[in-house]
Amino acid sequence: MTFSWKRVNAIFQKDLKDFSRNLAVSVVVFLPLILALFNGRAGENTITGHFMTINIAFTLIATYVQCCLIAEEKEKNTLRGLMLSPANTLEILAGKSLLSFVLTIIVIFFSAYLSGYNPPNIWMISMAIILSSIFYIGLGTLLGLVAKSVMDSSVIVLPVIGIFSIGSFVLLLVDKYPILKIAEYLPNVQLIELAEKIEVGAEFSEVLSNLGIISIWVIAVILLTIVVYRKRMVD
Repeated sequence: MTFSWKRVNAIFQKDLKDFSRNLAVSVVVFLPLILALFNGRAGENTITGHFMTINIAFTLIATYVQCCLIAEEKEKNTLRGLMLSPANTLEILAGKSLLSFVLTIIVIFFSAYLSGYNPPNIWMISMAIILSSIFYIGLGTLLGLVAKSVMDSSVIVLPVIGIFSIGSFVLLLVDKYPILKIAEYLPNVQLIELAEKIEVGAEFSEVLSNLGIISIWVIAVILLTIVVYRKRMVD
């Protein structure tokens, strides 16, 4: 079966209507923007400060919104209809992820503008942000498939918001608790490290390891999501 953008667009349009009607979910889009506005007015921001806002945008939009959209489909039993439709797995997952991806990129762009973040190399930062977006959307999809309802999804996503938005501050305790050094490999921490390297003029080869670790997270979450999705198809 060939990939059909028409089917993907139909799923996207449906999600857009559902999202606009659900104020409890759609309102979270404005939270990173408000935080970025406050950070911008507070004065000179560090890379960690800028990316705390960006990582919050990832967890609230790419993960939370995506998780709620998938869980709502399950709760209404419309996801089952999609699974039994002519659309294949890739078309369904792409269509269900497109809205979250577009919203995430838009919010991050305006958050960076409001907080005054202007990276020296926009292309490398953009590549890292796109990769990170795919990871967080995949994570949101996975959690949505596991959650039993929209209410359940709102609870199950809370640890993700804590770990991947402000979890980078755990590194301050590494000297006292060496086991926390594993947090250095989290995608949000790798994104901050990549941005810090770029800020001092690093070349692409110098940030390749950071992009590689983020890519491993992306591949892992995509594979796990596909496995869980196909398991739901035969439940």
